[in-house]
Amino acid sequence: MKNLSPHHYALLFTALLAQLPLFQSSYHEYQDALSKSILFFEGQRSGYLPQDQRVTWRANSGLSDGWTYNTDLTGGYYDAGDNVKFGFPMAFTTTMLAWSVDEFGDLMPPNELRNSLVAIRWATDYLLKTVSQPNRIFVQSGELGLSCTDLFGPHKSSPGEILGLTRLRFHLLALPLRVGDPNADHICWERPEDMDTPRIVYAVDAPNPASDVAGETAAALAASSMAFRSSDPGYAETLLRNAINAFQFADSYRGAYSDNSNIKDGACPFYCDFDGYQDELLWGAAWLRRASYDDTYLSFLQNNGETLGADENINEFGWDNKHAGLNVLVSKEVLEGNLYSLQSYKESADRFMCTLIPESSSSHVEYTPGGLIYKPGGSNLQHATTISFLLLAYANYLERTSQSVNCGNVNVGPYSLRQQAKRQVDYILGDNPLGLSYMVGYSDHYPQRIHHRGSSLPSVKDHPDLIACKEGSIYCNSSNPNPNVHVGAIVGGPSEDDSYEDSRDDFRKSEPTTYINAPFVGVLAYFAANPSFS
Repeated sequence: MKNLSPHHYALLFTALLAQLPLFQSSYHEYQDALSKSILFFEGQRSGYLPQDQRVTWRANSGLSDGWTYNTDLTGGYYDAGDNVKFGFPMAFTTTMLAWSVDEFGDLMPPNELRNSLVAIRWATDYLLKTVSQPNRIFVQSGELGLSCTDLFGPHKSSPGEILGLTRLRFHLLALPLRVGDPNADHICWERPEDMDTPRIVYAVDAPNPASDVAGETAAALAASSMAFRSSDPGYAETLLRNAINAFQFADSYRGAYSDNSNIKDGACPFYCDFDGYQDELLWGAAWLRRASYDDTYLSFLQNNGETLGADENINEFGWDNKHAGLNVLVSKEVLEGNLYSLQSYKESADRFMCTLIPESSSSHVEYTPGGLIYKPGGSNLQHATTISFLLLAYANYLERTSQSVNCGNVNVGPYSLRQQAKRQVDYILGDNPLGLSYMVGYSDHYPQRIHHRGSSLPSVKDHPDLIACKEGSIYCNSSNPNPNVHVGAIVGGPSEDDSYEDSRDDFRKSEPTTYINAPFVGVLAYFAANPSFS
């Protein structure tokens, strides 16, 4: 073979590099990302904003919420890029924020632990209002994340297309399920501060069912009671007491909230219960067992696991499907508490972990060419953040008990699980073929045109005059970057081929949600405390 000159070697190396995806350096400022992931929630706030509000392009909004029921339903979070408050995803968001503190709070810098607790309390104060009336639960809603074309162009989304979002909304406990007419509210592109669409309150009254929303609210309040136990024991007790009541509602009146005739048209197809209410009953019981140590909930888990489908091999975890999270959560009692009567939950958790390991013979989770966990539908990064959280939590439980998972042809320990989680985190922060951070405001290269009303419209401080419902169309359809940078927002994410178009119109990819960010808080807390993990 003819010897190549240094010049030819350089050309050959350049040609080889051209065939590889462009990845950024694997070094990341995880603590900076943690701070920004928590800050995001201040941009999603509804209600009266406090004097120490750090996201200054936002102002008070939704101040009349609840008036049709003569009750105060102000506060809480808008779930995504719209102006709607749905109890189901908000409760799940709260559960994951609280679990982040419960599991990883001791790794957080003191100021970020405080900020995390503030973010949790903004949600729990609201959730307490939704369960404040006996035998009723409130589910509140507003604008849905349709594309600009859908809102103002010739094409209108069909229910089937909207279902691709995999998003829904509501509230609980003699449960006011939602405030606002989502069908009227979602045709507008306006700031939350300017909302002029009906803020109708939807409620589920006993004996009508709302096991899903009530069960998730019970989980959220129970998990949050643990987060506040040391800093505010009185508030923690209030949360736990209301969690018990919420679970009683969920268990006593079994069924899906979206099956109620007065709720269905408003909840569906946005935040319907697609996967059944049974998992939320087990999920709520699991959190109440962990928060209260009450054997009543242990018996519930022991006696109802099989009938309520705890062992179903559903490899998903999110606002509508709690199976994987439930099994990981309950496994803590098996691994650390030697409660072998719950062994079936651990076996299901083990099987789930094996599906995530590419080297395992049982691996069947889909990955993009760049290495991102991918599931069809909208807001794909919700899967990457929730699964990363479960990987890290399970790694903790295994490490504390010096155990591993037998995946047939490979034995998987805590290190391998953390490696899988880190790949997802680093992909989201920029180690991907586009070199793009999917967290807004992190690094110099991130989405500029996210599908978010408040971010894409001028701030009320810069444009104090009303921007009415249809007047926002010029901003929705604009190709300009959003005027308000929604720092910390994690968008829906790329396609299955790692492609991403920075387009406000493509809400499935460009819209942030609270339930994408919430589990990422705990994930980032771990890596901020262990930045050299590789």
